[in-house]
Amino acid sequence: MGRGKFKGKPTGHRHFSTPEELRAGTSARPRTFKKEEAEVAEEEEESEEEVEEEPEKRKGTQGLIEIENPNLAKQKNVKAKDVDMGRTTELSRREREEIEKQKAHERYMKLQEQGKTEQARKDLERLAMIRQQRAEAAKKREEEKAAREQKKTEARK
Repeated sequence: MGRGKFKGKPTGHRHFSTPEELRAGTSARPRTFKKEEAEVAEEEEESEEEVEEEPEKRKGTQGLIEIENPNLAKQKNVKAKDVDMGRTTELSRREREEIEKQKAHERYMKLQEQGKTEQARKDLERLAMIRQQRAEAAKKREEEKAAREQKKTEARK
């Protein structure tokens, strides 16, 4: 029979066992999850024994054509005792290029510090010119300061 637009809450339909039923073990409650799970496990063990005799069935065209998928990443689980520490792993192209780039940069910076690169020579020449200009400017300032001092002393006399 139809219930209409609104259904009642399921809490009204629950059945609770009385303490007497629990003691007697005659409660009308459903089996527990653990019991159901144990039964399912037993059924799986029985079915596994049967499956071992039958060849494995595959879906679709998997049974017709056997292909190694090169894009499929296979897990490589290696135990700690099987690891060969002496063997070096091969680096990928990107990793090798990155390492070469870092080494080239370090070499360049060493040459730069020693002043052997073109840029370092230009920088050193520029530095020498700036030092020379600053020395000349300082000398000129000293001369002007001395000239001013001399004028002040003459003006006081």
